[in-house]
Amino acid sequence: IFLEDYDMELARRLVSGVDIWMNTPTRPLEASGTSGEKAEMNGVVNLSVLDGWWVEGYREGAGWALKQERTYQNQGYQDQLDAATIYSLLENEILPLFYNRNEQGYSEGWIKTIKNSIATIAPHYTMKRQLDDYYDKFYTKQAANFKKLAANNNRLAKELAAWKETVAQRWDSIRVVSKDDSMLYSAETGKKYTLRYVIDEQGLNDAIGLELVSIKTGKDGEEHIFSKREFEVVAHEGNNYTFEATFEPDVAGSFKSCVRMYPKNENLVYREDFCYVKWLD
Repeated sequence: IFLEDYDMELARRLVSGVDIWMNTPTRPLEASGTSGEKAEMNGVVNLSVLDGWWVEGYREGAGWALKQERTYQNQGYQDQLDAATIYSLLENEILPLFYNRNEQGYSEGWIKTIKNSIATIAPHYTMKRQLDDYYDKFYTKQAANFKKLAANNNRLAKELAAWKETVAQRWDSIRVVSKDDSMLYSAETGKKYTLRYVIDEQGLNDAIGLELVSIKTGKDGEEHIFSKREFEVVAHEGNNYTFEATFEPDVAGSFKSCVRMYPKNENLVYREDFCYVKWLD
């Protein structure tokens, strides 16, 4: 039931009459799960797929979850497996716990689950938590950055804007002079490897960063970033900068790996502030 579709009065009555909130969206299509959060804040225990808010909110002993990974690509087969899992949870865990009532007529284990849910999950979904996150992670940092950029008649802001224009003009001219990355295609676990790239930065003076990105196909059939390793500048001569990255594979399997190039500047608050990127062949 999506309570957002109802008025607040009806929602209040519906939530107060619920013992367990079951939400089983098709992975990974859950938008957020605010109805489950609303139920959570009112002492209702959740049973849901680890998707949307529940992948962050779930705590063992404070609700129940279906695993995040898909077993089947065929949605019909996956639905059947999820249904069987839900019935098993209800029959073997949830209903016995709910009906295991003491002499006073209530289930101590069920009350404990509700208390665990309220104590360990609910505090993370309050308006205070949201405001604290905005304040600590965004507002104060942006305010400090604004003050820094605006000082001395916006001197740093003007320099950063000019730098961005220069990088944009020369971006397509930046080229790989030489590289040593053949081990990417035959790396073995337990051995240490060093990648080396020489980049002609076209006079940008150490304004380029390199990063080794490894991608692995998960159980859900989707590709996910497995690891990222930054290169270090170890030498430069004129416009040519030498980058090196050392890595030692510790997980066996099939990976896709590539090196990507991006602009770097200590005055960029985050990389997406200047979203240029190039994948190197």
